[in-house]
Amino acid sequence: MKPIAFTCLLNCFLLFFSCASEDNNTITEQDSDIETIYFPPNDSDVWETKTISEVAWNENQLAPLLDFLQEKNTKSFMLLHNGKIVVEAYMNGHTKSSPWYWASAGKTLTSTVSGIAQDEGLININSKASDYLGTGWTSATLEKENLITNRHLLSMSTGLDDSLGEDITPDALYYVADPETRWAYHNVFLKMQDVVALASNTSWDNYFNTKLKDKIGMSGSWIPFGSLNVYWSNTRSMARFGLMISAKGKWENDVIVSESFLNEAISTSQNINESYGYLWWLNGKSTYHLPQSQIEFPGNLIPNAPNDMYCALGKNDQKIYIIPSKNLVVIRMGEAAENSNFALSSFDDELWGKVNAFIN
Repeated sequence: MKPIAFTCLLNCFLLFFSCASEDNNTITEQDSDIETIYFPPNDSDVWETKTISEVAWNENQLAPLLDFLQEKNTKSFMLLHNGKIVVEAYMNGHTKSSPWYWASAGKTLTSTVSGIAQDEGLININSKASDYLGTGWTSATLEKENLITNRHLLSMSTGLDDSLGEDITPDALYYVADPETRWAYHNVFLKMQDVVALASNTSWDNYFNTKLKDKIGMSGSWIPFGSLNVYWSNTRSMARFGLMISAKGKWENDVIVSESFLNEAISTSQNINESYGYLWWLNGKSTYHLPQSQIEFPGNLIPNAPNDMYCALGKNDQKIYIIPSKNLVVIRMGEAAENSNFALSSFDDELWGKVNAFIN
């Protein structure tokens, strides 16, 4: 080969790899611009923030949102974007360190820990509850009791009587219908805590603390209230849990609960109330049921909220809203915003009208 031809060939060769290298660098730079989820450290009160201008939201709509929240008996409100705090507000005598009850929003803690126990091979969601609880945990016949699975406990479809409110003693757990023929909001879901405790050969509190609370830096504790076990924590601990769920079960590099279980938990869990998963409420469905009601209502659970939103809802308007399409976690704690003390009220839709004006 002549020297000139060889030189030209060599230059082309080098130019090709130089371009390829530049392309690779460009891809790396573009990838680095994609924001990863931020997780606050477990051993510190530090939590990184993000300004409203950074997310290009309507700053002039923040004051109306916070005024509305204060008028509606709110104690705390947080809004996370990709894990960082954009809004954190305390009002009506509440502070950052003040504990408050999750009420039924804490049902999702039971759902998540049940998923962890299944991931560890301790339980099977589809196994009958009596495999773990023994027989006689209801007043139903053995034949009917053995129809009830852990999945029915998590999906509010046991068929057991829900008319006695918070009384979940075995004598109160009367058979009303076969599982999955009736959706009824009922505190019998707490039997899942017994299932996990028995399967793990430890107390519910200990398993919860070891497998979830301590791993993501939550504070708080389960406090007995009558026959219930109610979780209390500060607002940031509720936000930590919401952040872990929004990160598909991960906390930094640790898998807390499998993504496969969470995908199942935030999907319709039975064929009656399509807006209910495993103790999670689901938006964007065509119909929904309300607690203590057998009536099917048409339309979205919360019309003003994004269709892909799923949420933990508790008595007196305790809220964890998770919106994957917007990388948002929204927390609200406080007294009842409306006259109703149900987990779901007209406050949800009003609040999302205000939030939409702020974030869009």
